[in-house]
Amino acid sequence: MNRFSFFIFSTIGTLALAAMPTGAAAQQKSLKDQLVGIWTVASIENTAPNGAKRLIFGANPKGQYIFDAGGRFSLMLVNPDISKFKVNNRLEGTTEENKAVVQGTVAYFGAWSVDEANKAIVLKMEGHLFPNARDATQKRTVRRISADEWESFNAESGAGGTTVSVWKRAK
Repeated sequence: MNRFSFFIFSTIGTLALAAMPTGAAAQQKSLKDQLVGIWTVASIENTAPNGAKRLIFGANPKGQYIFDAGGRFSLMLVNPDISKFKVNNRLEGTTEENKAVVQGTVAYFGAWSVDEANKAIVLKMEGHLFPNARDATQKRTVRRISADEWESFNAESGAGGTTVSVWKRAK
């Protein structure tokens, strides 16, 4: 083989190696990049401290989680089975109507970041329907994630116990 042929084959080989991905990490987006967007709740189950399973937001919960690339988030979850108020004025609900709303609804917003090493979302609450959670920092472990679905584990649920929720990317 002459020097020119050797040079051509060496150059082609070097370029081919440089173009190859350097493993799964090179192809995988960061957890933060995977979470950015709008997600709708698919399921949510709370396990009370005594081990009882609870569907606080009903069998078919409604809600969404929004994560923006700039580090802001918001969440709202509702139980669609809550009855409408007898009076069409949210300020005039009965004690029972108001209790059902408080127990079957949660909403909060603030700043978010990701702990990549622990596969966790870190939420800095700025506003929360549950006053005790305002200004708190909470973590949600991401148990699994794909392009269209992820599962969250909350070890310190505001309802007591732990909560597992599944989210699907909004279309």
